[in-house]
Amino acid sequence: MKILISGVCGFAGSHLARYLLESCEGISIFGIDNLSRSGSETNRVSLKHHGVQLFHGDIRLASDLETLPLADWVVDAAAQPSVLAGRDGKTSTRQLLEHNLLGTINLLEYCRASHAGLILLSTSRVYSIAALLSLPRRVESSAFVLDAAQPWPAGVGQGGIAEEFCTDAPISLYGATKLASERLAQEYAASFQFPLWVNRCGVLAGAGQFGTAEQGIFSYWLHAHFARRTLKYLGFGGHGYQVRDALHPRDLAAMVNIEMHSGSKGGLFNLSGGQANSMSLAQLTAWCNERFSPHEPVEDGSDRPYDVPWLILDSDKAFAATEWKPQVSLQQILEEIAEHAVTHPDWLSRCEG
Repeated sequence: MKILISGVCGFAGSHLARYLLESCEGISIFGIDNLSRSGSETNRVSLKHHGVQLFHGDIRLASDLETLPLADWVVDAAAQPSVLAGRDGKTSTRQLLEHNLLGTINLLEYCRASHAGLILLSTSRVYSIAALLSLPRRVESSAFVLDAAQPWPAGVGQGGIAEEFCTDAPISLYGATKLASERLAQEYAASFQFPLWVNRCGVLAGAGQFGTAEQGIFSYWLHAHFARRTLKYLGFGGHGYQVRDALHPRDLAAMVNIEMHSGSKGGLFNLSGGQANSMSLAQLTAWCNERFSPHEPVEDGSDRPYDVPWLILDSDKAFAATEWKPQVSLQQILEEIAEHAVTHPDWLSRCEG
């Protein structure tokens, strides 16, 4: 089996490549990456050592895909990952659209021509911000929780947000590019008869993740706390009660492996750490204070575009279809990142280029 991974030198792509090579016999992996993000070069060296064939190219350019070998499967792990992309002054709206939508279109054309299956890594941020903001909530143990005394909308249960939850705008420019990519991929797969899996991922977190708070809040927060950088509780009263769940990329890779070997035409799943792997920023700070030493964030109630108070994905559909469930606990994820912070005290500076 030959597998093409786009964005192979990124956090998700590099973990996928290493996991699949360790777990599967008779596979070969090649990948494409434009190496534009700080930190990518480190993963490039490691992947080459593992036997991954690397192509320096950009999926926004159709011609960069024309000379790639044929693959049996494509894993689309290339994206502009920040929910603030297009509004943060670092990435233009056109750059965002070209990265996350045009790049997907070019990969879909590759799949059509080579009859390869596609696994599209999507995001929890395809769900409606207005609907998420309107969820009834209360505070418990320094974290927002859903208020069971009030009615919940469709697509919300004890496990969190299900795939049927509202995806109406606004969902952020970033979320809109990913939702549009999902729809286009579904049309291509139906028209040209290749298998398609769409995985709406929660917050990926683990050692070696590079980026900012908008791309990986757990990793960023631990590194910034250890480095004694200024941290802020933004929005929602400035108390840090907002909650997200964490998913280790090896658990994502395990599901990708299941999907490629299932023999099915595909499906669409939420993949996340769920309730067991969820935590508020205030709770994360308390963990860091105990692991390192006290360092309290600034309470800043300023609103920021696209922030939501509570977002935990329900992965029950994935478990029912494949028996997949995350194996790496939140405690393991946090400890792994903490060890990385201690051994790489300059990590944030390196990632900022």
